[in-house]
Amino acid sequence: MRIKVITSNEGKMREYSQALGELGIEVFHGKVPYDEIQADTLEEVVERGMEELREKEGSFIIDDSGLFIDRFYGFPGVYSSYALKTLGNEGVLRLMAGEERRSARFECCIGCKIPGREPFMISGECRGAITKEARGERGFGFDPIFSADGERTFAELDLEEKNSLSHRGRAIAMLAERLAEEMGP
Repeated sequence: MRIKVITSNEGKMREYSQALGELGIEVFHGKVPYDEIQADTLEEVVERGMEELREKEGSFIIDDSGLFIDRFYGFPGVYSSYALKTLGNEGVLRLMAGEERRSARFECCIGCKIPGREPFMISGECRGAITKEARGERGFGFDPIFSADGERTFAELDLEEKNSLSHRGRAIAMLAERLAEEMGP
């Protein structure tokens, strides 16, 4: 099976390639433009993207992910990409300066379409905390300021370990199970 991963994020592509490649599913990168609407939930963003791409593409995967900081009532959430571009990791750390309540979660919603089958969505979550400083050289996005285990940031983990803990890793694992069922024995 071959599936196009529609993303402009090379980091996401590496995560999909590793996880789905182990199942023998070939993923390839597609930078296909579609409107990423501003909505209240990741699911709404993915659902709208799937509707737009449904007629244009064969098999594809899209996703939307976000960092939800409890102290800020879930901000940046669905606006994570914009917050990363405008505030960056250092800006988030400045907003969190002096805050004791540092709990946060990453969420990921994946949409998948395979011709001849009903499109579906899967979600994954990873709880953790915002660190007091950026650490690590791996990963992308908010990885240097998020720790799932209270010790190391996602940017300090190798890809395999990050995928075993992360929101996207968990969602991809569920996606892999679903695709394995779809492909049959």
